[in-house]
Amino acid sequence: MSAIKANDRNNLQEIQALLLNDVPIYAVTSLLLALCMTIFAAYGVSVHLDLFAANAGLYVVAGVPMAIFDAVWLLFRNRPEEPIRFIVETYRRRACDPALLARVPLLGVAIAFMPFFSKIKSMIPLFNDFKWDATFIAFDRALFFGKDAWQVLHPVFGSPVVTAAAAGLYHAWMMLIYMGTLFFVFHPSATKVVRRYVLSFVLIWVLIGGVLATALASVGPCFVGPILGDDTFNAQMAYLRAANEQIPVLTLPVQDLLLQWYQEGSRGLGRGITAMPSMHVSMSFLFWLAIRKVSLFAGRGFFLFFNLIWLSSVHLGYHYFADGLVGVIATAIIWHGSETLLQGWDRLRYRGRTSETALA
Repeated sequence: MSAIKANDRNNLQEIQALLLNDVPIYAVTSLLLALCMTIFAAYGVSVHLDLFAANAGLYVVAGVPMAIFDAVWLLFRNRPEEPIRFIVETYRRRACDPALLARVPLLGVAIAFMPFFSKIKSMIPLFNDFKWDATFIAFDRALFFGKDAWQVLHPVFGSPVVTAAAAGLYHAWMMLIYMGTLFFVFHPSATKVVRRYVLSFVLIWVLIGGVLATALASVGPCFVGPILGDDTFNAQMAYLRAANEQIPVLTLPVQDLLLQWYQEGSRGLGRGITAMPSMHVSMSFLFWLAIRKVSLFAGRGFFLFFNLIWLSSVHLGYHYFADGLVGVIATAIIWHGSETLLQGWDRLRYRGRTSETALA
């Protein structure tokens, strides 16, 4: 009995130490959530619990196939004589692992942040007018010698099959947000990078998806017509509609729904219109930055994924090329800034422990 109590005590001490390692993440998250709540209160906007439940549900949906794959892989690799007992014991052991238990609050951070971001995103028209589209159109044309970025890509992407595939890949990005976060939070191989990933994840949603998106408010090529009355991208949207007649282009119904929500003033999970910077590109770039620290092979694959998402965002009418460029630069700054903050906290903790040891 005393041995069990001693083991429990050691586990609690280990969990406490691991939680202390993550203090910068919780401090930054708390500060940003408090700021969001202040903004919501000032504008009379409320955050309903069903948004958090919906976001948590998406993590469950993402986690089930991951758990099934993991179980099948464990059975294939170990080939136990009693498969069910082996799986039960393996997951029971994992559930009691202090390192895993200490990471559960990090998942809570990810679950909490998306509803807040969605609310802020849908409130952008309250803070700033959509007045930057002309600037980004001009930037793209300067970059591509007088052409819009989609026109440069059209010789490669301009067939219904390729367009439909690009739209499918663009939707697959959502799996990256949920499955990717679950992987970094709970997979043992991601231990060394999980803190940096989660802190960057939080800062990207707020600083890039909130602050920069508000300061550089724009609607993007697919919405400049219906929202701003600009016909610059009518030809692009006409091509996408025509391609959709042959093979479903999954992004078009989503764009129609986003426009409907915007016109209705609806605010909820996944709603709101903003082009600059591209969160699709930012989060894909973040995932590549993090996964290459875990696996060089996976890093190469997700570098390709990141670039395809960037190009697809332009081809499908969601973004200007400039949106992705700003997203990449801002994400790189946040990625390196997160590491600096975490290293500073670790040095501070190390000095504190050294002082306590000397006094003892």
